[in-house]
Amino acid sequence: MAYLFTSESVSEGHPDKVADQISDALIDNFLAFDPNSKVACETLVTTGQVVLAGEVKSNIYLDVQKIARDVINRIGYTKGEYQFDGNSCGVLSAIHEQSDDINRGVDRASKEEQGAGDQGMMFGYATKETEDYMPLALDLSHKILQELATLRREAKEIPYLRPDSKSQVTIEYDDDNTPIRIDSIVVSTQHDDFNKDEEAMLAKIKSDIIHILIPRVKGQLKPEIQKLFNDKIKYHINPTGKFVIGGPHGDTGLTGRKIIVDTYGGKGAHGGGAFSGKDPSKVDRSAAYATRHIAKNLVAAGVCDEVLIQVSYAIGVVEPMGIFVDTYGTSKVNMTNGEIAKKVSEIFDMRPAAIEERLKLRQPMYSETAAYGHMGRKNEVVSKTFYTPDQKSKTLDVELFTWEKLDYLDKVKKAFNL
Repeated sequence: MAYLFTSESVSEGHPDKVADQISDALIDNFLAFDPNSKVACETLVTTGQVVLAGEVKSNIYLDVQKIARDVINRIGYTKGEYQFDGNSCGVLSAIHEQSDDINRGVDRASKEEQGAGDQGMMFGYATKETEDYMPLALDLSHKILQELATLRREAKEIPYLRPDSKSQVTIEYDDDNTPIRIDSIVVSTQHDDFNKDEEAMLAKIKSDIIHILIPRVKGQLKPEIQKLFNDKIKYHINPTGKFVIGGPHGDTGLTGRKIIVDTYGGKGAHGGGAFSGKDPSKVDRSAAYATRHIAKNLVAAGVCDEVLIQVSYAIGVVEPMGIFVDTYGTSKVNMTNGEIAKKVSEIFDMRPAAIEERLKLRQPMYSETAAYGHMGRKNEVVSKTFYTPDQKSKTLDVELFTWEKLDYLDKVKKAFNL
């Protein structure tokens, strides 16, 4: 029997994502000047106020207030009428030194023997459903908001957009887990109060989203995905009415509250640990990236059509507690899931230091991850410039989303005789 599956995304202007982006900007700036920095920082944003808290071990001093303000302005909160803007909001820092009790379990004389920065389990997932090996509903939800942000910055076709927005896509699948059609699309976007006639204003917003935004998103997709769009899609555009008050003024934001948006939109599983604000010694982040890297390479190599990878750690312990694999019955090799897991442990070194080295995680590469998902993104090299409080600059070439590389295909195919 056909079934429905839904995923959501939130924009860079969503209050929780504002918090994530500030936390990850701090990570990037610390790593740019001291790649060995240990950082765990949380951000809270609300009306006219930013609170920074956390623990840091680094040899660099940063102007964290300026970093936070720059992020807020880049997102688009630049007007006093938003009740939250980068130039006038208060920024309170409660960042302090990292506990030696934690650090001694992580740092070792030999970097290879570096212990895990925390206990817990992490999951990676991949599917052949899209060309970037991501679940389709989440992929479309992200693309809707990325294109909406582009329209907002262009300020031509839809000039009234404000930074805060959310999307949601529901897809109908057949019994073979193949997408049949898009059932519904939800878009809630913050906007200027541009018409005293609220009914006419909402009608204008709905028309613009359906007739301007959606065609632009559809035009980016492969023909087989475009076919899923149909004239029976149920659209819910700003379903509660006008959405003028938004962002941190409308809803307090916190780092790490959008972990399903950050990963697989509810497909697969999640270990519960957030990513943003954590340096790569925290396996919540690094091992989640490593398991995505494994999952994507397994599917791309033809081991299976869909796979979930779990790895678990104890704080301060070098080797993982175990690796679990579930191919959901889609395996193309004559092996059990347990046998596949054993092969995976032989191909991929899952010690924390090995993950950091393999995926180049000591780069200032994290700001780009903090909105529109950490997975399924484009692997590319970009140039980034960072500034000390006395305005000395440092420019680096940074490789982004290294866990999306299909650089282990040959090793995987050899190990599985493909």
